[in-house]
Amino acid sequence: MWIREGTLLSLTLFCIAAPPAALAGEASAPAASGSMLDSASSMFDEGKLLATGGVSTIEGAGGGGLAAWALISGYGTRDGVGLNAHFTYVDLPDYALWSPGVAIDLFDRVELSYAHQTFDTEHVGAQLGLGEGYTIDQDIVGAKVKLVGDAVYDQDSWLPQIAVGVEYKHNDRDVLIHAIGGRSADGTDFYIAATRLFLAESLLVDATLRETKANQFGLLGFGGDRNDSYSTEFEGSAAYLFSRKFALGAEIRTKPDNLGIAHEDAAWDLFAAYFLNKNLSLTLAYADLGNIVIKDHQQGLYLSLQAGI
Repeated sequence: MWIREGTLLSLTLFCIAAPPAALAGEASAPAASGSMLDSASSMFDEGKLLATGGVSTIEGAGGGGLAAWALISGYGTRDGVGLNAHFTYVDLPDYALWSPGVAIDLFDRVELSYAHQTFDTEHVGAQLGLGEGYTIDQDIVGAKVKLVGDAVYDQDSWLPQIAVGVEYKHNDRDVLIHAIGGRSADGTDFYIAATRLFLAESLLVDATLRETKANQFGLLGFGGDRNDSYSTEFEGSAAYLFSRKFALGAEIRTKPDNLGIAHEDAAWDLFAAYFLNKNLSLTLAYADLGNIVIKDHQQGLYLSLQAGI
């Protein structure tokens, strides 16, 4: 019994003397508490169709692995919210990248995201005089707003779902960036995305235009000795849903070529995504990022795990 013996008499006298209204108030407190918990739980309603939240890009936004989509990450409907976390790992012949992050969707209208990237130069760091296993870290804070359309419910309309987004990126290697010809360790990307889901054909397509100065997604800074103006770049995705839980697709993403130290190629991937349920998904891809500094043919494994409510 949790009541100590010394307080038993006082509790008994209170129960005898207390008016019925006071006792009623005490009895209703647990019910009110339960109601509050039910209300909080109902906010995470997970009402959207499976897979329509997409996965997380390497920069944290909802989309594919490389391309940001107009879809809002998570499964919250217009009456709820959603929250997810992801961990992404990219294994290349001469480099490695890993990136954890989180995203929250508000009423299927606004998405807020954060990702932290760590780029490991492995043995290339020693070749460049930076040291074996030299790392570059970057923080990315993003926001996306759905403007018009609904990729799921507007099947009778030609209008795709359209969203605009912004990503602020901060790189921790200011000295290195200026040494290789970069202009800044901080940069902001702006994009507009259009996504169309053809439910009858089990097909999703996306086209995104991005205004950016980022070198290698920002890992080598922003702007350069060759160009310091914003460039309009294209991101495209197509995915076929073989079932409610399994999708195969491909993506391409062009990038600006700002630095004289090395030519920068477009990136592309072939991916498979499996949605165990609305709380857990796994994406596996073959990714080709092209040339990175002094190393060509940077092709390798892309793996991303996402969990959410």
